[in-house]
Amino acid sequence: MAIVVGGGNIFRGVLGEKQGLDRARADYMGMLATLINALALQDALEARGIPCRVLSALEVTKVAEPYIRERAIRHLEKGRVIILACGTGNPFFTTDTAATLRALEIKAEILFKATKVDGVYDKDPLEDFTAKKYEEITFSKVLQKDLKVMDATAFSLARNHNLPILIFNLLKFGNIKKAVLGEKVGTLVTN
Repeated sequence: MAIVVGGGNIFRGVLGEKQGLDRARADYMGMLATLINALALQDALEARGIPCRVLSALEVTKVAEPYIRERAIRHLEKGRVIILACGTGNPFFTTDTAATLRALEIKAEILFKATKVDGVYDKDPLEDFTAKKYEEITFSKVLQKDLKVMDATAFSLARNHNLPILIFNLLKFGNIKKAVLGEKVGTLVTN
């Protein structure tokens, strides 16, 4: 299992820009926030006896290994969970895009987008109570309707490489297990 962590609970680059920070610098700050979350997750997993490694797109060798595709694959082959931090290592790219890119690099079967909503809706369910959830939807429809549960770059990359994405609520107990076991949860986005 490979996990790409976000850092929005600590800092978001796009919000830093709105507060007057240089966007590229704010994005790097957001990447460092993902590293903090990755280290916390590593600690929690290791406390439960789950072997894992943090790999970072930014060089921070005192606390994480550098992300190298072949190294990531070797860790997976050895049964370790890999926790991927610092996005792509480039400003202006979201962790959604990083997750899609890394999933393609390691030849993942599916990308799980665990988030605060329980799937893809025709409108923002947090703003409009009449929003209707899709059980399944195509990448093309998501992009055509400009649905915002993930960024368009991530959806386009997944579509172009036929990588299915399952979007579900991370905060609902049992959803990760259901997703892993192939049970009905969230919204499946495919070609």
